[in-house]
Amino acid sequence: MKRELNRSYSAVAEFILLGFKIPQKLQILLFFVFLVIYMFILVGNVSMIIVIKIDARLQTPMYFFLKNLSYLDLCYSTVIAPKTLANFLTDEKKISYNGCAAQFFFFVLFVTTEGFLLAVMAFDRFSAICYPLLYPVRMSQKVCIQLVTGSYICGSINAIVQTSFTFSLHFCQENRVDHFFCDVPAMIKISCVDTTVNENVLFVLSALIIITTTATILVSYAYILSTVLKIPSTQGRGKTFSTCGSHIAAVSLFYGAVFFTYAQPAAMSSPEQGKIVAVFYTLVIPMLNPLIYSLRNRDVKDAVKKILC
Repeated sequence: MKRELNRSYSAVAEFILLGFKIPQKLQILLFFVFLVIYMFILVGNVSMIIVIKIDARLQTPMYFFLKNLSYLDLCYSTVIAPKTLANFLTDEKKISYNGCAAQFFFFVLFVTTEGFLLAVMAFDRFSAICYPLLYPVRMSQKVCIQLVTGSYICGSINAIVQTSFTFSLHFCQENRVDHFFCDVPAMIKISCVDTTVNENVLFVLSALIIITTTATILVSYAYILSTVLKIPSTQGRGKTFSTCGSHIAAVSLFYGAVFFTYAQPAAMSSPEQGKIVAVFYTLVIPMLNPLIYSLRNRDVKDAVKKILC
């Protein structure tokens, strides 16, 4: 009996990413769509990093965090996009076991870190608007580096836990992943053992991260709103709100997609819907973030014009 059990639990050497179940002609079309989106991600986020790095007026905590946000968008989209683009052009949509684990780990690391970084950016806006006189002390360079480092540490812990739990599962030679990358709901679905613990760990960790970071954002903006309403000048209120508008838009897009995918059990039973949402937060959001922050930010627009001139 032990020999039969070991045989049925034999290791899977590679996975097949089924991707999108559409005709080959549409696969080619999707390849070009994804390629264009990825090129926009590269150009947009690299440009933001360069502009913030070389313009002296943008050496503030807000733009330091924005530079790190662009870096994270660039990283986690690059973890997914190249392999997805390659799979559109081949019938053998394979990824090795170790490659799948690495893709999974780095994706969870960068996405989780971005969630915490968005909360840090809300705290930065709270400090700047509610305590302007103490802002240089509250958000010194040392504090900013510590906050970003803490975001990466939280992301690393979540990535280690999620990867350990997911890739300790047995797959019983079932290696067809109904997704275009190695994501936790799709990996759990193909396991041949009881995954209740994994599903609970996924739900609890995702809910804990979302609740913690969302609470930080909501409390920060509650204080910001209270402070802004006390400003007598309408123009002053509008200027203050404009510095928060880009961040609110980025937070709404990111947390909406992540909550739908990871923080509700229903997402586990809807793979096709999950793929569409996954496209949104793995590719569309990293493409939109540079546009959101550049088009709504006069300092960034002025810096771009200066560099181009």
